[in-house]
Amino acid sequence: MAEVSDGNHTFKELYEHRGALYLALMKAHPAISWMSSKHDTGWEWKGFFLAGMRLPTGDITYHLPNDLWESARATGARVLEKAPFWDRHTSDDVVKRLLRWVVADD
Repeated sequence: MAEVSDGNHTFKELYEHRGALYLALMKAHPAISWMSSKHDTGWEWKGFFLAGMRLPTGDITYHLPNDLWESARATGARVLEKAPFWDRHTSDDVVKRLLRWVVADD
């Protein structure tokens, strides 16, 4: 699946871009960013960690591969023992919350 392409990029490349862009966003806003190897329940997904941001429009989170852990630490995000409580946001919610935040008057 990683090598499936839209003619320009493979899924693998797109996920690499997503991870790098999210880390850049976290670096730009370290005070509202966090990371944890454990979900709020204590459950761990082997090979991945959680990276999140507490936006005024709602929390957003991504699972990132463990090979990005040190890069995530370099963003200045807080390292938590467990992730904050998950409000059951979906991928669609993440996009909506990000776009609402982008156009919000701070």
